[in-house]
Amino acid sequence: MAGGSREKTRAAIVVACFVAAISGAILLRRLRKRSRSRSRSRSPKIGGGSIEEKPQEKFKRVLADNSYSPFKHLKRDDKGSPTELHPYEEEITHLLQNPSVLPDFVSDNGNVPLDMSGSYTWVDTEPQLKSLAGILSGEKVFAVDTEQHSFRSFLGFTALMQISTVKEDFLIDTIALHDVMDILRPVFADPSICKVFHGADNDVIWLQRDFHIYVVNMFDTAKACEILSKPQKSLAYLLEVYCGVITDKTLQREDWRIRPLSMEMIKYARCDAHYLLYIANCLSSELHSKNTSETSSFSGDKLNFFFEASRRSNAVCMQLYTKETEPSPGTSAATSIFSRTFNQKLDLAKVSELKDIIWKLCAWRDLMARIHDESLRYVLSDQSISALAVKLPKVPQQIYGTMTESPSPIVVSHIDELHNLLKNSNLSIDDLFDNILEMRLDPVGCCPLSAYNYALLSQLSSKRGDMFNFSLSGSEKVAQTGSKRASRELFIKKFSCKSPVYHNCRIYASDGRLLCYCDRKKLEWYLQRDLAKMVENDPPAIVLLFEPKGRPDDEDNDFYIQSKRNICVSCGEEKHYIRYRIIPSCYRMHFPEHLKSHRSHDIVLLCVDCHEKAHKAAERYKRKVAEEFGVPLFVQKIVDSGEEKVIASIGLTNNKNSNDGGKGVSPLHLRTAAMALLRHGSSMPSERRDQLMETVKAYYGGREVSEKDLESALLVGMNPNERRRFGKKKGLPLTLDYKSTTLIKNGFPSNIGNGENNGHNNISYSDNHHNNDSSEACEVGVLESYRRLSLLGHGPHGKLVVEQLLEKYGDEGILQFCQKWREVFVEALQPQFLPGGWNIKHSGKRDFGDYSVYNPTKKV
Repeated sequence: MAGGSREKTRAAIVVACFVAAISGAILLRRLRKRSRSRSRSRSPKIGGGSIEEKPQEKFKRVLADNSYSPFKHLKRDDKGSPTELHPYEEEITHLLQNPSVLPDFVSDNGNVPLDMSGSYTWVDTEPQLKSLAGILSGEKVFAVDTEQHSFRSFLGFTALMQISTVKEDFLIDTIALHDVMDILRPVFADPSICKVFHGADNDVIWLQRDFHIYVVNMFDTAKACEILSKPQKSLAYLLEVYCGVITDKTLQREDWRIRPLSMEMIKYARCDAHYLLYIANCLSSELHSKNTSETSSFSGDKLNFFFEASRRSNAVCMQLYTKETEPSPGTSAATSIFSRTFNQKLDLAKVSELKDIIWKLCAWRDLMARIHDESLRYVLSDQSISALAVKLPKVPQQIYGTMTESPSPIVVSHIDELHNLLKNSNLSIDDLFDNILEMRLDPVGCCPLSAYNYALLSQLSSKRGDMFNFSLSGSEKVAQTGSKRASRELFIKKFSCKSPVYHNCRIYASDGRLLCYCDRKKLEWYLQRDLAKMVENDPPAIVLLFEPKGRPDDEDNDFYIQSKRNICVSCGEEKHYIRYRIIPSCYRMHFPEHLKSHRSHDIVLLCVDCHEKAHKAAERYKRKVAEEFGVPLFVQKIVDSGEEKVIASIGLTNNKNSNDGGKGVSPLHLRTAAMALLRHGSSMPSERRDQLMETVKAYYGGREVSEKDLESALLVGMNPNERRRFGKKKGLPLTLDYKSTTLIKNGFPSNIGNGENNGHNNISYSDNHHNNDSSEACEVGVLESYRRLSLLGHGPHGKLVVEQLLEKYGDEGILQFCQKWREVFVEALQPQFLPGGWNIKHSGKRDFGDYSVYNPTKKV
């Protein structure tokens, strides 16, 4: 019995120990997580109104500050290149056209040392950095990775750089060496040294942003994975498959500002760069093997997949860093918060109030983040902005309880100012910024001056009116936005592209040179005619079975060998986009075929807002073209022919000296007036009805008009298809009688219109010297061209301008005309996401091959 009791006691002790061990492990894990969380956020301490010093505040030289000024790229003294161009464009372009071969760094026994047990070098002094630059300059290839910090910085900054050669690993303290990191610039820009990255799209622009370091000659292992159609292209996947190494990618989100780094973080940082050279070598071998296996049937010609991977990698190097800006700070964030949070139906007054306060909170948050160099989410979360806008705390202390997270030190130090913004609905943004400036100048110093905010605060105090377009108060601005939102969303739904525009299919020549990226339809055209062979399925790629007439790189058309993203080229919007023709169709449709076949260069994707901005700029320039060439844009006046000869005028403005005696009316005004009278004529005020009726009477020569006349006026200028659609939509009769008419022309080429007559109206093109003697001044013809004119279009304007250009300057005149339109587009939008190779001076000239779809004598 006693023995049994002892056994039970032992068992109980074992169970208790087991439970204690498990509890201890769980507690230890929680403590570690809490420690990591604290190190991640590292909430600043508040004392005497000042905020805890952050490492970036010691930087003496900041290239990308938090002001609204654009980022200035490196200007090379030896090249004299303008700052808006890539300073190493020439070197990278050469590599795109002549891809380099990845150096063979595998030792004789076929192995790269994978053991990471050896030592590494921590670089945190200027002499060490200079020594490293000397070592790297003697290498043929080295691997690079970076760790960024963005939670406690507005734009973010590079906190660590890892570089590995075949023999050694280096961890560079970019915080301690921030102001002298340009020591490495010559090495990274050396085209004879290959830099191996993985997924370098962000690393490339981060190095430009922080140090003016530009990467030239890169091999990106992620791009190699794309070419090889790997199931995954993450570095974690490659490390596991090729090196048998399992990594914890959650460490990527650690606070890399911490010094000293923990051993766990050091191991993670070394791992990313240490194995990269070996992985690059493995992928390089697979690419060369693919060359042989995929192209063995092409008469010995090899499709060079390695060169394609190299070309894609170096295309990444052509990216340029730009600061994201918006005309009114906080506008886009406010729109996003409102649309995500307030989906239920609200009355108009409540909607306007909510939008106004959300916008002001977002504007306040944006400015606070810039001044204190903090991320937006650190200053005030989106959820807290929504909660504050709904509850509108009455006293400052209630703000803390309303927020969905612990208040940041920024909120604490500016609590009175934030409360004033919430309680005072009439507070303008200008007053808000004035308060902020006063707080910064306060002796307490709650907004310390730094290299990040100096330019911002100087601009705010000296020319705030030019920086912010706050001509409307917040409520007026958001009310206007709200009234347009429904129609904007309807427009997007109806007209935006319903599927990706760019499929990024590839066409290769038989020798493996990439000819272009294209859509599936063009790819299928070649395959259906047995002119090509499929070599890849995802994404699709074909090899031509004939020699093309010309090649993009030979014709200086690198644009066509760049993959393209389905985003707005101006602002980067991904959710919706519309095709935009940089060179208006009214001109381009009249270009010679050999000058308009390269149309994709001048068709870009724009979101609705950027599309509107570009369209306005284009319309302004059209008017300038009209004045310069003396070719008016619009049909100015149009009148019913009836039974008598009628003379109407066309011009930029009403021609006071024309011989129409003041008769006639603008086509657009005619249709607008007729529609209003048909819809609301019986209910509108008599004064307005009479005014609109006079407009219609001017078209009919002053006589009284009937309802049938109004219906006829609606259809003026429409082609048959437009008439059918319009009649079906409005329920109007389609059995209108269209009389034959004549065209009286003077001062314009006689070939404006020839062909079938289908017009009810008579138009004459006249100048100030018109002679009333029709036998001498008028050429009678058939009005075929007017039948197709939309009343919102420009009639023969485009054709006449192009004819003048060709007559005076030939093809060169057309090319210069196109370049000017591209300049207008760039000046209006300052696009940040144009495809690589897009060029204002792009030449559209080309020769057509035997199988070109543009060749009028094509064989297939």
